[in-house]
Amino acid sequence: MALSRRVLLGRLAAGAAGAALTAGTGGPAAARPAPGTRRRVRTGFDRLAADGYRLLDGHRVGVVTNPTGVTGDLRHLVDVMHADERVRLTAVFGPEHGFRGTAQAGGSEGRYDDPATGLPVYDTYNKTGEALAAVFTASGVDTVVFDIQDVGARFYTYIWTLYDCMVAAVLAGKRFVVLDRPNPVTGRAATGPVLDRAYASFIGREPISQAHGMTVAELALLFNGEFVPRATGRPVELETVPMTGWRRGDFFAATGLPWVPPSPNMPTPDTALVYAGTCLFEGTNLSEGRGTTRPFELLGADGIDRRWAAAATELGLPGVHFREAYFAPTFSKFQGTTIGGVQLHVHDPEAFDPVRTGIGLLVTAKRVWKGFAWRPDHGIDRLTGSSAVRTMTDAGAEPDEIVAAWQEGLRRFRTVRTRYLRYR
Repeated sequence: MALSRRVLLGRLAAGAAGAALTAGTGGPAAARPAPGTRRRVRTGFDRLAADGYRLLDGHRVGVVTNPTGVTGDLRHLVDVMHADERVRLTAVFGPEHGFRGTAQAGGSEGRYDDPATGLPVYDTYNKTGEALAAVFTASGVDTVVFDIQDVGARFYTYIWTLYDCMVAAVLAGKRFVVLDRPNPVTGRAATGPVLDRAYASFIGREPISQAHGMTVAELALLFNGEFVPRATGRPVELETVPMTGWRRGDFFAATGLPWVPPSPNMPTPDTALVYAGTCLFEGTNLSEGRGTTRPFELLGADGIDRRWAAAATELGLPGVHFREAYFAPTFSKFQGTTIGGVQLHVHDPEAFDPVRTGIGLLVTAKRVWKGFAWRPDHGIDRLTGSSAVRTMTDAGAEPDEIVAAWQEGLRRFRTVRTRYLRYR
């Protein structure tokens, strides 16, 4: 029997502790610390709580968060703060997929009262500017706190929820606090094309690179220094609470933190590792693996065969193998149809470049499958940040030629980015 959203949310909240314990002890090995690894990283929330929430003293607080806003023992920060008399938590703000994470891509949970805490939950999804500022004003909060796990790619919408909320906080006269979490695919380097503002959307508001190599607190500092004043005339009143124990070269398994899927199709850190490249297939008529147990690692379409894996292998891309694969998505593109394609197997994460790999896969897919097509709305241009990838691929350019075309813009972004890095 179908459950209403309110009943489902209640059951999710009531079962959060049990589900969290299951998530912490099962699942892919990449989602858990390696055997013998001790938890090393303390998140921004860990440090805020350890300091007795002094940064929030005397303020009515609202939190922008989702299921990833957890402590090391998998308690949700909203539940922890609500139970602590030192914090005056009065509201929660849910992004895409919702505060408790019940919605699929392109959806949210709407306005409701959280069954676990009784707190009002406000929907931020698809709200910007004065409309979002009005939500903050209606909530009655003084300080907006942001704590969501990012995955390191420009088109993952939570970083633009961060940006939109910072802009709205300026308009509503609110203070803004960002609690930091690791970039799960390291913070070593920025790669990929930089957005052209002519192609700005919710999957890229401002000119940053496709894989930004920054944490959410570092991005907040960059946004506040480079972009928020352009939108509002002044920066937001911003505080960031950094992590301790995180190094720029750390992949997620090295942190000792539990992995909670930030969205329904981001089940493991392995997904995050490939996502900055293979999400480009959302801009094509191929499946990006939604509706499978390996989204963004499985790619394919009806009519593709072993030739694609062979062509991708011939590119000699570092750190990754391509396996001929067949699968039947349970939803999204090609639902219920057995299709052919490839599965990516990253064998050397240090050498792997997800964006260059994604370009190589686009080029070879177009060459070996006559059915290849871009989405009619040219969504690929919003994903890559300009029309260059699409037009160069159509013109028969080699992957390295396409990659070379964005290097000057990337060099300029890297120079700006360096000013806002906080971990060495």
